[in-house]
Amino acid sequence: MIRHPNAILGNDKLLVSLGEKGDLRGFFYPRRDWAQHVGESKACIYKGGKLLWLDSPEWNVKQAPSDDTNVIRTHLSHFSGIEVSIHDLVHRSSPVLVRKYEITSKEHFEGKFYYYSNFQAGGTHRMNSAFCDVNNGLLVQYMQNFYIGLVSNPGFEDWQVGKIQEEGWVASARNDMEDGQLQQNLEDIGDMDSSIGWDLDLQSGETVTITVLIGIASERQLIYDLMADVRKQSSDDIIHGSENDSIRWLSKKRSLELSALDDDPLFKNKVKALYDRSLLSLKLLTDPEGGAIVAAPEFDPAFEMCGGYGFCWNRDAAESVLALMNADYPEYAGKFFGWCKKAQLPDGSWFQRYWLDGKEAPSWGNFDDTIQIDETGSTLYAIDRYYRELEGTKRDDFLGNIRETVRKGAEYLIKRTEQGLHDPCRCLWESEIGIFSYTNAAIYAGLKGAAHLAEEADEHMLSKKWSDRADLVRKETIDKLWLDEGYFSRGIIDNNVHRTIDSSMIGTFIPFGLLSPNDPDERAMILSMIDHIESSLRVSVNGYFGIKRYENDDYIGGNPWVVTTLWLSRALLTLAISMENKDDEYDLLVKKALEYIKWTMKSATSTGLLSEQVDRNTGKAAWARPLGWSCALFIENALLLDQLK
Repeated sequence: MIRHPNAILGNDKLLVSLGEKGDLRGFFYPRRDWAQHVGESKACIYKGGKLLWLDSPEWNVKQAPSDDTNVIRTHLSHFSGIEVSIHDLVHRSSPVLVRKYEITSKEHFEGKFYYYSNFQAGGTHRMNSAFCDVNNGLLVQYMQNFYIGLVSNPGFEDWQVGKIQEEGWVASARNDMEDGQLQQNLEDIGDMDSSIGWDLDLQSGETVTITVLIGIASERQLIYDLMADVRKQSSDDIIHGSENDSIRWLSKKRSLELSALDDDPLFKNKVKALYDRSLLSLKLLTDPEGGAIVAAPEFDPAFEMCGGYGFCWNRDAAESVLALMNADYPEYAGKFFGWCKKAQLPDGSWFQRYWLDGKEAPSWGNFDDTIQIDETGSTLYAIDRYYRELEGTKRDDFLGNIRETVRKGAEYLIKRTEQGLHDPCRCLWESEIGIFSYTNAAIYAGLKGAAHLAEEADEHMLSKKWSDRADLVRKETIDKLWLDEGYFSRGIIDNNVHRTIDSSMIGTFIPFGLLSPNDPDERAMILSMIDHIESSLRVSVNGYFGIKRYENDDYIGGNPWVVTTLWLSRALLTLAISMENKDDEYDLLVKKALEYIKWTMKSATSTGLLSEQVDRNTGKAAWARPLGWSCALFIENALLLDQLK
């Protein structure tokens, strides 16, 4: 089942994703990539013989974060006069989701409030067991070393431990709620679901508060201890603690002045807010122990429509840690490159994608001609960018620690570029096998970065070897992949130079610097590429234009992507900043960049998540969300906006 989130929240131990009406869609523990412990988990109200599920279409909803925090507020209103406000947050230090429900009715109302869950302890429905310990007010579902516990304030008054199968010897909790009376089965095994309930008797205008706490631990006694401890704590104190943690973390960021946007204060404030939200999103996607970053919280675990997103791609993660570094969080880059050292393959390359613990993830990149070489080039490029920001002993220590990793990676790139252009491999979009402009640009930047690091380590022969090969890659890329029409070919596929216009060609400028805006001829090449991308790949959505990946792209309907659109705005802003004279061309570059940024901002979810794509018909966030790569590029664009005068 595809389960797109509208909001994410978490702490160092737990990542949670929510639907726009407060239904729980992801519950990832002990890592951001594994395991996913929930099928469904949501509330409903029993009124007049009918279950009013809070995620059903009959409720109107407003969902937003609480200022610059990872506390999510969801307000639901029903035509019958019932209103429900939900405060969702993860405890600042424990793997516990806190769900505070405030229920109000405009007229007298008697009924029930139910909290239903279809957990999958250990990431599976099989071999689960569940029990309700009435004396301790605790319901638990478990499998092996995963114990999911529910408690509440006030304590629940009704319960059902059910079996989902239609022919089960115990009624499923979902079916059991339909008559407003739960059977109160205490324990069972198999494919489980559960419900806990409270009686409601609301006078007109009265509000009742019910707080549901969902925690997870590795042992039975630990879940008892964890839930007993958290239940004693005031929900308001927990909320304030979580809010303060987010505020403290954001206080370290590089602040934005955005003086060039002073004439549009509303837009200026929106940029600042999405900058903060993108920073918080990247923090939640990052494994606090190892330093790797998931591309997005998994929403297609069975690979029904894609290959999944809950893994670490070096390319995406490198962009993310550099954005965090530029926003004054360099520690994330340092930790990630330590992870890269451990995850590097024996031949010096990096795999298509990884689990967060550094093990190779499910992949269609298992052979020399299906691996993505740009992953290795991107990693070496980013390592060098990080090194250049270090000072003193930190700089020397990092170089000493990473030298062998860089050497192995650079030698792998040397082996794959004996003819100048790289050997056949998989493109960055994972759709074609061939020789690609983007991949060659990443290799160029990776070898130049490695050469700089070798020079710093007084390894002059290696430095010259790698730098010379980078120059050859650059020369061959321009000679063989630049087309007379004025743009880089997508690549050579089946021995044919493809004239398909692909937005990734902008990588030859940003971020990999194969072309320089300071050279007049190369600047003209960059501007020509931008013109071709705009003329062939723009899609009108939300009153502005987004950029597709490439011509005739049909993945998920061929939507425009946030990444590709922000590539273009980043390139435009970089060109503008490089100009000495702020003339009409400068104004045009900035204006166009701002339009692409505004398009991006319109596509964010109500909680400020940037997606991978934007639905070309509805203008709403589409597919993976939040996508770390999109967040990273928005941060970089915001920092460039801050350089404008």
